[in-house]
Amino acid sequence: MCGIAGEIRFDGPPDPEAVRRMTQSLFHRGPDEEGYFSAGPVAFGHRRLSILDLVGGTQPMTREGCTLIFNGQAYEHESLRQSLRERGHSFTTRSDTEVVLRAYLEWGESFVERVHGMFAIALWDSREQKLVLARDRMGKKPLYYALGAGGAWASAVASADSAPLFATRIVFGSEPKALLARGDLPVDLDENALVQYLALEYVPSPLSIYRSVRKLPAAHLAILDQKGFRMRRYWDFPRPTPKGVPDQPEAELLRLLDESVARRLVADVPVGVFLSGGVDSTSVAALAARHRSRLETFSIGFDESSFDESAYSSLAAKRLGTEHHFQRLSGSTCLDEIPAAVAHLDEPFADPSILPSLLLSRFARRRVTVALAGDGGDELFAGYDTFLAHRPARLLAAIPPPIRSLFVAAARRLPAADTNMSFDFRLKQLLRGLSAPPSLRHQVWIGSFLPAELRELLHPDLLPRMRDEIVYHQVLEDAARAKAAGISTDSVDAALRFYLDRYLVDDILVKADRASMAASLELRAPFLDTHVVEFAARLPSAQKLGLWHTKLVLKRAVRALVPREILRRPKKGFGIPVARWIRGPLRSMFEDLFSPQSLAASSVFQVAPAQRLLQRHLRGEADLRKPLWTMAIFLLWQRRWARSNLSVPQASAA
Repeated sequence: MCGIAGEIRFDGPPDPEAVRRMTQSLFHRGPDEEGYFSAGPVAFGHRRLSILDLVGGTQPMTREGCTLIFNGQAYEHESLRQSLRERGHSFTTRSDTEVVLRAYLEWGESFVERVHGMFAIALWDSREQKLVLARDRMGKKPLYYALGAGGAWASAVASADSAPLFATRIVFGSEPKALLARGDLPVDLDENALVQYLALEYVPSPLSIYRSVRKLPAAHLAILDQKGFRMRRYWDFPRPTPKGVPDQPEAELLRLLDESVARRLVADVPVGVFLSGGVDSTSVAALAARHRSRLETFSIGFDESSFDESAYSSLAAKRLGTEHHFQRLSGSTCLDEIPAAVAHLDEPFADPSILPSLLLSRFARRRVTVALAGDGGDELFAGYDTFLAHRPARLLAAIPPPIRSLFVAAARRLPAADTNMSFDFRLKQLLRGLSAPPSLRHQVWIGSFLPAELRELLHPDLLPRMRDEIVYHQVLEDAARAKAAGISTDSVDAALRFYLDRYLVDDILVKADRASMAASLELRAPFLDTHVVEFAARLPSAQKLGLWHTKLVLKRAVRALVPREILRRPKKGFGIPVARWIRGPLRSMFEDLFSPQSLAASSVFQVAPAQRLLQRHLRGEADLRKPLWTMAIFLLWQRRWARSNLSVPQASAA
């Protein structure tokens, strides 16, 4: 795993020293080696975390006039290497980097369709004077960029297959901090990104919190040449279909998962497995144990019982015979991670499980350089509790609004519990989503704020942006694309698309990347193998979701490997007791963040409504953990990352 940074400039010389600063800001992503390339309009920088071919995989790598910097792993590089040898290519290293580079030399821009794995790629083709950027199908590895022309930086958002954007310059990097390290990039707040963050709890691609910085979306390839900047989607999820699905899909799923795990165990450094004791991580560990006689697994636990999974992880490790490493932590240990989390998250990100993820990554890095994890299982196989609510919600949504409002009023009177996924919290979230259109229901269930709630809270200049088409722009765009592919808006399949297209890419995988890279740990996700994803996406939703049970086909596939107690356990996320902490050890921090001085300085929130929100939670009148945490993370991010020119300009309705 690595960090990449660079600049291409057709209207003047690039700044190699600025690229060096950008690259050095990514030291945590690649502490083993540093490399640079500069020629003509290009300056590249690379930080390396050595995993394969520790001697020969140095980057930037140049072959036949093309130079590559590559963050990630191409898992099927050996078969691709053989195919390229048969076409006359010779290799001087064992690295997957050289395979990716020679794939481009053979197939041009279509090379990305033959590379399977996790990656963010930047390739300079000096023969055609063009830059090629690419991101993996599922968006496991990040890539940020800013476009410019002359002395100005653009704020336009590029879209697939649209006309090229005029640009003569681009800077890019693995994280926003690389672009900020230049010192010459404007960092004005993107107001659309702000309101989307407050609703979704993350900034959805292709936006970033900075108006001039954009994310390359997952499964996209982009080109910058003398014609300008353009991008296209090179892969998409296949539609669910009964055609071609085997009579016993669980057998095929197990075969694909086993091959995926085996590919991800290949490394020239120690490899382990994150083992929470859930179905997904236990499945990965069980399959890994087939291929490794000695397998190290890692988990952490917490003193708070409703958030602790250590009994299940210990049970799984014992049954699988792994060498298990466990660390029990107090809540204060997790709280101590908040400054580190804000430092690594250079745009606001309100998933609080980033804190235990940072601790687990650091704990595992003491013994291994690579870890396998169960990310993606819930999104592929309908594992979240919201999927069980999907069908009942369709019926409840048909109840006339006046009667629904009675249910909502009654639910509000329930006492607020601060345990993990308490009954009152689930019920209130369920009712909250009933008034939303089907394409937005799941997002409303897992998000923090509704547009109507933001209207009461935000600075008046931001009110023109409190419309669904802005607040939920990316989610609605994804839903329209799914509908165009023939997927019914109100179906389970549409909900699966939402979690795969949006929540997985912009929340779960951002958390996994930032937490693991902060510890210089490479994290691999067997469930997100291309072949596994495509097989799972083709399965009808009835194979995944029953009336009372989730992950049907996955649980059937692994029932001979995973302990029955784990297959039958209720779903529990990797959570922390945020509601309780706000009333306890975090109270002083929240009171400081929500003070009149702090709120006024943010230029985003109105003082009185924001303070009322906090006081209602502190008095126990409501469980407002999600909106309060989302606001607090923004305010902490603003203190840590905002410069004097980071402000909220006068908003327009555009």
